[in-house]
Amino acid sequence: MHMFKKSVLALFVMLLAVTGFSTSTNFVQAAENTKITILHTNDSHGRVFEGAYDGMGFSKLATLAEDIQAENPNTLLLDAGDTFHGTPFATLEEGSSIVDIMNQLEYDGMAAGNHDFNYGQDRLLELRDMANFPVISANIRHEDTNNQFLDTHFVKEVDGVKIGVFGLTTPETTYKTNPNNITGLEFTDIVDEGKAMVKKLREEENVDMVIALTHLGTDASSTETSIKLADNVEGIDLIVDGHSHTVDHTDDNGTSTMIVSAGEYTKNLGIVDLEFDGEKNLTTINPTRITKEEAADTNKDPEMEDVITDIEAEQDEIMSEVVGSSEVILNGERGSVRTSETNLGNLITNAMLAESGADLAITNGGGIRASIDKGEITLGEIINVSPFGNYLVTKKMTGQTVKDALEHGVSDYPATKGAFPHVAGMTFSIDPRAEKGNRVKDLMIQGQKVDLTKEYTVATNDFLAAGGDDYDMFPDTELVNEYDALEEIMKSYIKANSPINMGDENRVNIHLPFNDVSRDNWGYDHIERLYGHGIVNGMTEDMFGPKKTLTRLQFAAMLVRGLGLEATEEAPFSDLKYVREDMQEAINAAYEHGLIKGHEDNTFRPNMEVDRDEMALMIKRAYEKQTGTTVGGTNDLPFTDLDNVDREALDAIQDVYSLGFMQGHNETTFEPFGEATRQQSAKVIDLFLQEVK
Repeated sequence: MHMFKKSVLALFVMLLAVTGFSTSTNFVQAAENTKITILHTNDSHGRVFEGAYDGMGFSKLATLAEDIQAENPNTLLLDAGDTFHGTPFATLEEGSSIVDIMNQLEYDGMAAGNHDFNYGQDRLLELRDMANFPVISANIRHEDTNNQFLDTHFVKEVDGVKIGVFGLTTPETTYKTNPNNITGLEFTDIVDEGKAMVKKLREEENVDMVIALTHLGTDASSTETSIKLADNVEGIDLIVDGHSHTVDHTDDNGTSTMIVSAGEYTKNLGIVDLEFDGEKNLTTINPTRITKEEAADTNKDPEMEDVITDIEAEQDEIMSEVVGSSEVILNGERGSVRTSETNLGNLITNAMLAESGADLAITNGGGIRASIDKGEITLGEIINVSPFGNYLVTKKMTGQTVKDALEHGVSDYPATKGAFPHVAGMTFSIDPRAEKGNRVKDLMIQGQKVDLTKEYTVATNDFLAAGGDDYDMFPDTELVNEYDALEEIMKSYIKANSPINMGDENRVNIHLPFNDVSRDNWGYDHIERLYGHGIVNGMTEDMFGPKKTLTRLQFAAMLVRGLGLEATEEAPFSDLKYVREDMQEAINAAYEHGLIKGHEDNTFRPNMEVDRDEMALMIKRAYEKQTGTTVGGTNDLPFTDLDNVDREALDAIQDVYSLGFMQGHNETTFEPFGEATRQQSAKVIDLFLQEVK
């Protein structure tokens, strides 16, 4: 007890005696009780900032901790692991940024979690040395010597009470970090090590209380849990736990030893109020917590904010590191990655396969957040692509589970969907006209037709592995291993494979029902994309008619569907009486938005075949409407058959040729008055839409 408190007590007793009152033994005993508060966090995974899907952040947590410490100076702050890794803020400096924050918070100790090994065991030792607090675990040993890898425990004397704290780390670390990170280390039995630590602390260190600071968890799928420790090791007064991302206390787990855990991502600050009697016997353990919602109005600690701001400024330099280069734009645009295969999605899943050696890889389009331009690729660009700190996971899945996952990912196609799958190690087709749950066709894994009963090793990200984006078929599958963060894996892959030069590789295709269109057709990919997005249809259910001509009405309607245009008024043409209502709406929209013009006699002539010069005119007008720019294409055209083309059409041909939307019929002729085929039209519209959408 502090001298100040003793002096006040003595003065109070003296006053009672002077005024004729007596002091009872019970009163003196109560006054000698010692109250100690344990604050605890776990599984923050580098989530430094407050966020919609994260917790309160470390700045608010610092304010709460300071307020509680001001109320009761007898306070310890503990962390139960998985803290140094998980977001770009953490990984950019391989965990040292998190150590700086924890030092500012004045943590008293931390247990090593499995993901704290993600930078390798040597880096974990370096982080331990940077920390102003012990990083502990009693069940990690060197295989060759049996020596402990980390300090096993520490003892804190708080107001005369000796508290012994020992650490334990989940044996699941052998497959819940990259195996290379723990080469030569052994994760020993938690019960045996727990008994040894209790004996040492009680008999040799003469502590008044034993706390097990553990990264074990209470997950039913795990065997080496904090519940097992509590049930099999006597003499532990309190287990401060992590790993399962749960909020735990003794009533949840039915053990005689209190187990507390604060969830994840600083969503809670765990609090355990302890009381000791005059003989230093522990009499009360009362667990509570402050939630993110309860901390909503808490001010951020300004000193912690300064630390974070300084770290961010230093990281700006790291973000500019050049890690490789690309000869093509790597497409990560929202409208693309949530509806179709892209070269960036292919690169990411290639990297996942290269790192894991799995049979196939699946990631979600919603996890791809930016494109990468041609030229040098910086670390900052990679992090912008994958900013969430997701890490690579491998799981065992049957072919049926893989197919179910793909069916879920494409269920809303062609609508944009964050769950849209990007894949490696396999190919499949989408039949957008089929009912949901039966859209995936021609599924091939490693070049072989899928075996629905066979088990495959699947690489994915931890978000999907946990059922994110409603991939609810993933959580119950068998975990094989966990690896580094996706941005780290992408960085290594890009370094090893630069310059990058890749495109679509027909991994995700649209199932075309047409007998007269095969992949050998030069326009197949264009027809496939437009069909999948409902922009083109077949002439019949099983015939596309690639060499058939297209009418002015049909071409205008394709442009309208592709751009999603709608009409608010009717077009003024006099010859639309027999045009189908939906097609008349398309003409109305095309006219209102300036894509088409009528003839001098106030007709549109919808059923006339569209000439190539008319196609160029409509595409030019659509481009200028969509982009708000005038092209001003080249006058240096190689074609010899444009003498009789009027000025407006000639300008349009020059523009669409410059933009790469249309080519000549051959090297010297354009055939401006030649009729456009359905195959040609699909190519032109697809190239145009890829440019403007």
